Amino acid sequence: MMAFQQASDYLIFYVNGRKVVEKNPDPEDMLLPYLRRNLHLTGTKYGCGGGGCGACTVMISTVHPVSKKIIHYPALACLLPICSLYGNAVTTTEGIGNSTTKLHPVQERIAKAHGSQCGFCTPGMVMSIYTLLRNHPEPTMEQILSALSGNLCRCTGYRPILDGCKTFSKDCCLNEKKEHRLEEVKSFPKLFYEKDFLPLDPTQDLIFPPELMMMFNSQKKMNVFLGERITWYSPSTLDEILELKTKYPSAPLVVGNTALGPQMKFQGVIHPVLISPVRVMDLYNVSLNDMGISIGAACSLSQVKEILCENISAIQEDKAKIFHALLQHLGTLAGEQIRSMASIGGHIISKRTISDLNPILAAGGAILNFASKGETRQVELNELFFTGSSPQKSEEVLLSVFIPYSKKDEFVSAFRQAQRDENANAIVNAGMKVHFEEDTDIVKEMAIYYGCMGPSTVYAKNTSQALIGRHWDEEMLNEACKLILEEITLSPSAPGGKVQYRRALTISFFFKFYLQVLQCLKKTIKSSSVASDYISAIKDFEINTPKTLQIFQETEQEQPIDDPVGHPIVHTSGIKQATGEAIYVDDMPTVDQELFIAFVTSKRAHAKILSIDASEALALPGVCDIIRAEDIPGKNELDGLNHLFSEDKVECVGQIICAVVADTPKHAKQAAAKVKIDYQNLEPVILTMEDAIKNNSFFEPEKKIIHGNAEEAFKSADHILEGEVHIGGQEQFYMETNTVLVVPKGEENELDIYVSTQDPTGVQLAVAACLNVPSNRVMCHVKRVGGAFGGKITKPSIFACASAVAAHKTKRPVRCVLERGEDMLITAGRHPFFGKYKVGFMNDGRIVGLDVSFYTNAGCSTDESILVLVVALIKMDNAYHFPNLTCTATACKTNLPSNTAFRGFGFPQTGLVTETIMDAVAVKCGLQPHQVREKNMYTGIGKTHYNQEFDSTNLMRCWNECMQKSSYQSRRDAIQEFNKENYWKKKGIAIIPLKFTVGFVEKTYHQAAALVHIYRDGYVLVSHSGVEMGQGLYTKIVQVVSRELKIPMSYIYICETSTVTVPNSIASGGSIGTDITGIAVKNACDILQQRLEPIISRNPNGKWEEWVSEAFEQRISLSSTGYYRGYDTYMDWEKGEGHAGPYYIFGAACSEIELDCLTGKYNNLRTDIVMDLGQSINPGIDIGQVEGAFTQGFGLYTTEELQYSPFGSLYTLGPDKYIMPAVCDIPREFNVYLLASSNNPYTIYSSKGVGETALFLGCSVFFAIKDAIDSARAERGLSKDFTLNSPAGPERIRMACSDYLTNMIPKDEAGTYNPWCVDVSK
Repeated sequence: MMAFQQASDYLIFYVNGRKVVEKNPDPEDMLLPYLRRNLHLTGTKYGCGGGGCGACTVMISTVHPVSKKIIHYPALACLLPICSLYGNAVTTTEGIGNSTTKLHPVQERIAKAHGSQCGFCTPGMVMSIYTLLRNHPEPTMEQILSALSGNLCRCTGYRPILDGCKTFSKDCCLNEKKEHRLEEVKSFPKLFYEKDFLPLDPTQDLIFPPELMMMFNSQKKMNVFLGERITWYSPSTLDEILELKTKYPSAPLVVGNTALGPQMKFQGVIHPVLISPVRVMDLYNVSLNDMGISIGAACSLSQVKEILCENISAIQEDKAKIFHALLQHLGTLAGEQIRSMASIGGHIISKRTISDLNPILAAGGAILNFASKGETRQVELNELFFTGSSPQKSEEVLLSVFIPYSKKDEFVSAFRQAQRDENANAIVNAGMKVHFEEDTDIVKEMAIYYGCMGPSTVYAKNTSQALIGRHWDEEMLNEACKLILEEITLSPSAPGGKVQYRRALTISFFFKFYLQVLQCLKKTIKSSSVASDYISAIKDFEINTPKTLQIFQETEQEQPIDDPVGHPIVHTSGIKQATGEAIYVDDMPTVDQELFIAFVTSKRAHAKILSIDASEALALPGVCDIIRAEDIPGKNELDGLNHLFSEDKVECVGQIICAVVADTPKHAKQAAAKVKIDYQNLEPVILTMEDAIKNNSFFEPEKKIIHGNAEEAFKSADHILEGEVHIGGQEQFYMETNTVLVVPKGEENELDIYVSTQDPTGVQLAVAACLNVPSNRVMCHVKRVGGAFGGKITKPSIFACASAVAAHKTKRPVRCVLERGEDMLITAGRHPFFGKYKVGFMNDGRIVGLDVSFYTNAGCSTDESILVLVVALIKMDNAYHFPNLTCTATACKTNLPSNTAFRGFGFPQTGLVTETIMDAVAVKCGLQPHQVREKNMYTGIGKTHYNQEFDSTNLMRCWNECMQKSSYQSRRDAIQEFNKENYWKKKGIAIIPLKFTVGFVEKTYHQAAALVHIYRDGYVLVSHSGVEMGQGLYTKIVQVVSRELKIPMSYIYICETSTVTVPNSIASGGSIGTDITGIAVKNACDILQQRLEPIISRNPNGKWEEWVSEAFEQRISLSSTGYYRGYDTYMDWEKGEGHAGPYYIFGAACSEIELDCLTGKYNNLRTDIVMDLGQSINPGIDIGQVEGAFTQGFGLYTTEELQYSPFGSLYTLGPDKYIMPAVCDIPREFNVYLLASSNNPYTIYSSKGVGETALFLGCSVFFAIKDAIDSARAERGLSKDFTLNSPAGPERIRMACSDYLTNMIPKDEAGTYNPWCVDVSK
């Protein structure tokens, strides 16, 4: 019997070619914080901490235990325990290239293709593609898309990232459409030129360290690592594992840590002993025999995919059916990183209901091979395994899984439906197998398994047995569906919700299986009564490589060649962001004596706090202090945000009660979890707008605009319609969570605050008030922000103030980095809206009167809600002239976290209500929706409902050009033909116009300031009041300075935005950053240029450096401030009129989708966008902003769904539950055109704002979905007069396409059960 040592071994691995020896590794330490804190490699980012976003992707290189070949795979550093890295090599983005020595082509191409905006996701993208190139130097586009499947980006919309990556592909020429090879298209400039890129040079890659190969070949021994709470065993032989399992039978085996890791992190699960079997060769063996294939339990899912692909070609097609079914799911299950980390054994043993492969393996008759000390046994993977009747013994280890070949006359299929096609947990998954009597259609054996319909995989045993002996016909089908619904039951209160939809999927999947098998049988069985159009139910969507086109206007010929304005200049930080050299707040080096803060938040939605007990927390190691309301020297209240620390009463789940500071983030979080709060519940708990209306719970003031007389207009209308629309909220999901570093200076209460915010002055003033110090003692610094979208205007003040109080109390620096879940919980996001309308219109679709009331779920404090109402009402007309309009907007006070600013403010919600009205009018009039839209659009010189005059010429130009570029009418005709021929698949198309005004109604928020220094050597430093958050503001400002001072961009630098250099800044937002900051900077440059002009005129052939030097000699100031007062906007709410915006941006988008009526799955086929952005200062940045906003927009309207419990808790915490668009969601064809010959006299260089504008155009996808649903409903004899609420995810789509299958589903009577979640948009 082995002896178990009690001293920790040394952990040896390599990072970027350098040896790392860790003497006291803690099994709880993940690679991500180790890289960032211990090795100071901050290029690898924290995005979610749960393996769902890809921001922390690194490459792991190791020696395969069996083949002894060096393998490279992508991995998520946030899930990798450092103890699992023994003998491995880690490569981060810093290890493949940098801006000072040599870039790696991946870094260069993503950056120079404009694929990095805020840049926080970029290192992860780089490493995903780098790893792919190490394995496949000439990848296919399919491999590139697969490599990026586990990476999320919130800024770009993925197109530029793909365009940069596709330059490595051997088949990238497939992206060139024939119609795009026309001469007139060729004549347009490109955003980048592939010929300028560095070639891929494999000699630049780091080699696998020879020492690690020697370690692998040397005599192996078990490694033991002892941590504070956990002991990690890494055995080298099977005997050692079995001995360990005998001694520690409850100790789990950890291979990829993809299941256990999130449990330990998010659920607080602790296992005193962990066993890592990754070095044991026996668990990687693969063997074949006449019956099937055996795959080692430690093989990763990616390796399983490779193994199956390799063996399919070597066996008869009939034998490979289960292999094909498994491969179908292995292509979409999780992302590439998780597939490369997770093992097939862990996937099975976890018995998780979301495990996609388990239903297929169970249906296919897989066998599990177990071993324990002195014994081996085989267990069938069936219902007994999942229910625990035939469980794994605690001392056993899964050695391998045997997957049998399929038999003749046997058919196996796999099904899954998720909110997003890839890298999203299944809503329902299934595996089905049928075996027929030889050469008949009589069922001999049947197996139907489902996931997500119970706590684990469930077997439809009664159904499967009842179908034996039946013919494979429609009578059997109908009987099977009834039996499935009777047997596979789901409580109406089931976790995960979507109960009716999940029930529908069970029989929809079986219906698909029936048709798939029938199609195969028809080769031998001739009798079939199924109509040919039913075959559309089993036709897969065509998944083509995305094709893209970007058209923008070339600069004028007379423009100087060295003038960068109008050119697609690469983001000035793009390269640094790709290499990991760009510094975000948490990338800043640790400050001496630094502490870390963690928050204690409310678990109740409305309650009185009876007591706070922090004694257990304070007793933990590393804990320094607890921070409470009594520690605040000044105000314990933030404007619009209630109390900083709420110790008397809480009004939402997630409200901050107190905080803990400790020596490490881990200790701070552990201590925060130990603080005990006693509550007394208060009534009422208001979660929905309906509840708020009943309880008269509102924030003042209500906003209202009356234009004309709607009531009188209704009297003359041919038709009157009434309806209501609900729009759900949205999480900003900026990739960088809220982050603050507060450093006390030790004198006169001075503080340096480094913060990720859109509003540094707002943070400065809030902290000053909180600490009761003058604002001139608080210096806020913002270098760059890793995404914001409005969510970092007011909320960062909360965390800055709390950290400042902690720093004030402890006299030590304090760092605050929110975890993704707590960021989502505390900060909330976009306001849910409820719109109720009454519209009067004529037979030709012309609207004569409209009365609409908007309600918004503001949450428990006002925050930005009144401003949201203002924007919502002013912009609600979108592109339409309503001669008589009454619109009101009310903010409902509820017991949810306060919603806040979000890209577009309230317009994306109220605009959707307006477009829904257009659709409803079209249905009533029997017209196509685009005809009604066109009938009501502004023309010529128009007046808005608040009496602002504007020229709508470019609105109609965008509309007409979009109609023409998209071939709208011919495609609509083709879609109608397609829909006639396909009963279960439907296509839809929609074209949506856009009128959008930038900025704010309050003119105060339009001012900007700048400070420009010219140094004696000619280099220029620019400071200004705008914040760089990915929108390219700094890049455009450098272009402005370059033009004005007539110097190269390389001479110009912007260090940061700081309250030290430019005071009294306004929040960066409202799409006006370049508008106002650019003018302020230009003003400063003009002053400097005037000072230099006499010197230049005397020496016109001199150099810039000479002129500057001469100016210094003549004692001419080389520093100047610049200022812009801003636009004169206003709104008179009593009169309901004003000049609410400085100018308008116009656009139009046409989108086409195809959907599966049986599942609700849809595919974005094509989008064409035409945008009027005036004379673009930087088309590369502007087009990226359009595409990114559009993608965020269709996420709002389709996949992004916030779910709250009946008690006010947010369920959808993190990217595994909150599903936003991924690379698989972008349109298969994506074309963006910037309107030519457009001028704008109100801004710098005739440009226009862009940041928010295109988000609303994402609803073109929503209305294309509705168009397809309308077609399905018409064919089924259902009314087209129905409302589709947002988001239109798979659930809403499937249930709207009602058919005889959905009619079979048992209905649950409202009021007889407690729902799992509450719709807060109601």
